[in-house]
Formats: sequence, C-alpha cells, structure tokens
Amino acid sequence: MYGIVNKAIEELVRTNHGDETWKKIAHAAELQAPVFISNEGYPDEVTYRLVDAASKVLGLPPDQVLAAFGEWWVLKTGQQEYGPYMKAAGRTLPEFLDNLPRFHDRVIMFLPDLQPPSFSTRDAGPNRITLIYESPRQGLAPMVMGMLQALGKMFNTAVTITHTVQRDRQHDHDEFLIEWSATA
Repeated sequence: MYGIVNKAIEELVRTNHGDETWKKIAHAAELQAPVFISNEGYPDEVTYRLVDAASKVLGLPPDQVLAAFGEWWVLKTGQQEYGPYMKAAGRTLPEFLDNLPRFHDRVIMFLPDLQPPSFSTRDAGPNRITLIYESPRQGLAPMVMGMLQALGKMFNTAVTITHTVQRDRQHDHDEFLIEWSATA
C-alpha cells in the first residue's frame, strides 16, 4: 500500500489518542522507521501490523480499528488529498457510489502502482443500492463499512449499511446493502 494509507493511520491515532499512543503502536508494529512518505509503496504487511498493534494498544477489536480508519479516510484524508476528485465523483451518495470505479481510475493517474479495490453497484430498489467490493487484500471489509458510514455523513444522508455477502470460501467478494432516506 502507499504510504498515504499508513500516514493516515498515524494521523488518526495522533489526533484521537495522542503522540505517546502512536509511539506505542509504532513500537508494537515493529516499524523500523515510523515515518511514511505518502507516494511511496510499502508492503501490505506494514499496514496489517499497524492495525493489529492499534487493536492491542487501544484495546479495540481490529474490525473497530478498521471501521474508524475507513471513516477517517473519507472525512479527513480523502477530503485533504483528493477533495476535487471526490467532489467530481458525485453530488449525492448514490451518484458517488456509481462513480466510485472512475474515482479510482483518476487516482491511479498520480499513483501508478496503486492496486485499488474494485467496486461496482447494483440497483436494489428505491433508495437502496448494493455495493460489490473486490480486493486481493483480505480482511478490509470493516474499513469499507466505515467508509460507507462516512460517505453518508459527507452527503448529509442517514444510511443503514448491511454486510450481506462476506468474502469466504464460497464468495470472492463482499457485498453491502446501503439504504438511505428518500431525501437523499
């Protein structure tokens, strides 16, 4: 993953839990140099170690750490680093979700080695959409849940998210049913 991901985890921890807690997490994750360069690639293992260490140091389940990070990613990192792209992706939650694949296409222009997840949508009825999430990386569905919650906040839209299909031996992807009020 690119350093921007690990850097965002650091910013989330420092902002919400302080510098000393970040130092404990960096130490527990056995980081050689706990400084990340945004546009430099790092092994995925570094990110997984950070999540595991944050879980232990903060006393939270890894899923909760990932969900908090997903929300942070959309509301803080995404707005700061990709604000114009996010605005161009849609004016409403359903429009943004439909345009999510094109959003990643734009980001790849300046992060050429990016291996983003794949997203697609399927209409599920009035004020409902199914988001299909595919990734070569395991265990990040809770982060997607956090991102979806944050997108609801970003668009000032109350959302209910149900993880309807979980990646396992029978499924190579995750699916999320997103429902919102008629005012979206």
